[in-house]
Parts: sequence; structure tokens; C-alpha cells
Amino acid sequence: MPKVLLIDDDVRLRALVEEYLTRNGVVVVTAPDGEAGLARFAAEAVDAVILDVMLPGIDGLEVLRRLRLRSNVPVVMLTAKGDETDRVVGLEVGADDYLPKPFGPRELLARLRAVLRRVSPTGPVAELRVGPLALDLGTREVRDGDARIELTGLEFDLLHALARRAGRVVPRDTLLAEAGRSDVVVGDRTVDVHISHLRQKLGDDPKTPRRIKTVRGVGYVFTKDEV
Repeated sequence: MPKVLLIDDDVRLRALVEEYLTRNGVVVVTAPDGEAGLARFAAEAVDAVILDVMLPGIDGLEVLRRLRLRSNVPVVMLTAKGDETDRVVGLEVGADDYLPKPFGPRELLARLRAVLRRVSPTGPVAELRVGPLALDLGTREVRDGDARIELTGLEFDLLHALARRAGRVVPRDTLLAEAGRSDVVVGDRTVDVHISHLRQKLGDDPKTPRRIKTVRGVGYVFTKDEV
């Protein structure tokens, strides 16, 4: 049974979400603000976090930054309806999904289950290798030789999309869909930012990348025979 931390200052929303998720097999712990949420996260072992952007004191984006210093736990951000800036920044900082308010608890549950499946997919465990880089599709762990590389959920999905088509160009405008993240609609800028993050974590020189190369005006290619 998954355990989720809900951080939101809206008392009625917390009660509604907690009641609905609990009825659907999810254990819910809650916090009313960022400070309390970080403290609860440190004290509880949770499988995912539902995090509101607009929080008193420490806002949700800063909470997300601090969470990412500690963990790669899946995070679903709750944002103001139509505020693309919050969605873009949240995804750049490391959110796995977002849901604009107001929302129905059924949709939140569906998105929560989706991010949990991406972290712990069912079915046979498989491994994808490109040179010394290995992606474990069961644990979603990435290793470069003997070194483990820590990625966010979205970064892993993008790397997987590129690596499974190693040697072929993946167009920028279809990369999110190739990664199975057609739910994320934020534009080219966010894709470029995540590619930049991936390059840094893979040790790619930003000026002359040897693994993830840019095909100007088209997209990206993960070099098949990189060493």
C-alpha cells in the first residue's frame, strides 16, 4: 500500500484528498506548510509527495528544491490554473508531474498512480545498455560503469527515450511523447533545460557533448558508440 505525503495549506482540500485517497488504498500523511512538510518528510518514509506551489512561508518550489537535495521521491505539483510559469519551473527543479487547481480527486489519484508505476513498474525487469551506461528499467537506476547517477523521474524518462533510439535523432517536439510523458506540455525550453541537466549528470562537456548531441533545428541524438 503506497504512502503519500500531502503538503497543502488548504484545510478542506487536505481533508477531501486524504479521504478519497484513503478509500482507494493510499496511506496519506499531511502537512499544512513547507516547514512542516519538510519535517514530516524527514520523519516518514513515503513513496510520493503531493505538493502545492502556493504555501505560506517556504513556497512549494523551494520545498521541491530541498526535497531534491535529499531524495528522488516522485513529486506531483499542484499549481494555479493556467500558470505555466509554475509548471515550467517545477518541472525544471525536478517535479514528476503537475496538476492545475481546481482538480478532481479522481484525476489526482490517476496521476499519482502513474508516477508510482514509473518508479516501480510491473512486469519483467529489463536493462538497457549503451556503452558503459546502463539503465535498469525495473528499479529506474542508472549506472555509468560502476558509478550510480541520480536522476529525477522526468530525466530518467528522457534518457530512456534517447538511449533506446541510440544513434538516431529524436525530434525535440516529440521527445516528451517518446519518453511517455505526453502529459507534460511546457514547450521546448523545458526540454532543453532537462537535456542540459542530463549532460551535466552524465559528465558531458556542455560545449562539446559526446553523449547527447544536438542536431540543430531538429532535436537530439544519443551517440551509439560513445566511450
